[in-house]
Amino acid sequence: MAKPPNLFTYPTTSALATHLRAYILQCQKAGFARHDTFKIAVSGGSLPKTLAQALLTPSNGSPHDTLHFEKWEVFFADERAVPLDHEDSNYRLVKEEWLDHIPSDMGRPKVHPIDVNHLDDTQELADQYQEELMGSFAAKDSVKLPIFDLLLLGCGPDGHTCSLFPNHELLRESDAWVAAIEDSPKPPPRRITLTLPVVTHGNKIAFVATGGGKKDILKKILETDEGRSLPCGLVNEGGGDKVSWFTDSSAVEGVSFPRRGSL
Repeated sequence: MAKPPNLFTYPTTSALATHLRAYILQCQKAGFARHDTFKIAVSGGSLPKTLAQALLTPSNGSPHDTLHFEKWEVFFADERAVPLDHEDSNYRLVKEEWLDHIPSDMGRPKVHPIDVNHLDDTQELADQYQEELMGSFAAKDSVKLPIFDLLLLGCGPDGHTCSLFPNHELLRESDAWVAAIEDSPKPPPRRITLTLPVVTHGNKIAFVATGGGKKDILKKILETDEGRSLPCGLVNEGGGDKVSWFTDSSAVEGVSFPRRGSL
């Protein structure tokens, strides 16, 4: 790995959300400069709640603190093979935590959920979502990989991210943009996920990890050879300093990996 990832630590989740907002604004500006849109991928878990806190906080009045949601395209870093209103759906979680609360004057992002007509065939569900990406980025024979402006990810207690799990064969997938998984060690077992090359190819990649329950896995990921082979560690290795970790103090208690002072 050429350069290590960036680790930002804040005393509270509220302080983290404030700085995450500033980071997302920087990424939005860069996305608009590239193609006048902002293409992001989000995951589920505890992330959508923190993301909503960051994105729905009233502006400080600065023209540089304006989120132009009408130019956003929101994809899902992974999704479960369930209906969109199911309690396990990442779409439902993101919708209830964030999308449903966007004030009308802030515009509406274009959201790309899974095609629920293919819930019975996980591979077809993955193939259709890959088609969805190709409709936004480019045909697969035109570009090797899609380039997200920003991927917003979580970190599981086992070091998994998206639906990429430790020691799973999907970590070696190098051709598909979106892969099906039938045997997720976490329920529900049937899911689709962005593949590791797509994740590490993003312009910016941000992990959000909060709470004392994360400190052991973060220490392993950031400080041990074993941790570098976990999915989150592989993202660090492949993404280098494009990767930023946003944590609260309790999530990195006992972690000696150097912190960055500011964005």
